[in-house]
Amino acid sequence: MSVLEVRDVKKSFGKTEVLKGVTFSLDEGEVLSIIGSSGSGKTTILRCINQLETADSGYIEVAGEVFFDGKNKKEDSQTKRKKQLNVGLVFQDFHLFPQYNVLDNVTLAPKLLAEEREDFKHNKKQIFAEIEEKAKVLLGKVGLSEKLGNYPCELSGGQKQRVSIARALIMEPKVLFFDEPTSALDPELTGEILKVIKSLAEEKVTMVIVTHEMSFAKAVSSKVIFMDNGVIEEAGTPEEVFDNPKSERTKAFISKFED
Repeated sequence: MSVLEVRDVKKSFGKTEVLKGVTFSLDEGEVLSIIGSSGSGKTTILRCINQLETADSGYIEVAGEVFFDGKNKKEDSQTKRKKQLNVGLVFQDFHLFPQYNVLDNVTLAPKLLAEEREDFKHNKKQIFAEIEEKAKVLLGKVGLSEKLGNYPCELSGGQKQRVSIARALIMEPKVLFFDEPTSALDPELTGEILKVIKSLAEEKVTMVIVTHEMSFAKAVSSKVIFMDNGVIEEAGTPEEVFDNPKSERTKAFISKFED
């Protein structure tokens, strides 16, 4: 079952065409890695899907719900916010709130959302307790059970990114997006993040990962897209793209990462 549909999405910034018509789909439980050089449009397509940027034209659908339709761009902010709950985005530079500890960073969004429930006033204590318990389980899953009361300034880069992953997971997104999740980390910390993402893939969490980690992308992905100059130059299974690329541009890009 297709959980993500992207059709002919285009986006320009001023006179610069960043996306020139991007089309792909992803089934539930699949992992898609998007690779390509800086400036190829990888991050922009993620931001358009997550509605952090508005595409100029095209169509985006997540879990059967229209996220963007270039033919009908009018949408109020409340509707847009509700749609964004279906997707989670883990940024390369963490975006944690420095004034909150680990547990509070993870529970802030679901607690704010819970305040809109009709039964919130009568069941606030129970609702918050359930959210905190869920957060503790997720933080345990990413190896941070001992860091619940710590603040971001007390964490390593790898630990901060694992908090970001737990924070995204607690919202139970239909698709989880990663924008170069290891680019801000020292090489020795990269492995711990890739291990967490691999465990999520084994649990059939639907993910889209923009990454420069070629060996990881080959190992964890169901599909791989190579973007170049705002278009999908090549797409296929990891074996097709990495081992038997058809495009000369793909071959040239991959060769940079070979020993």
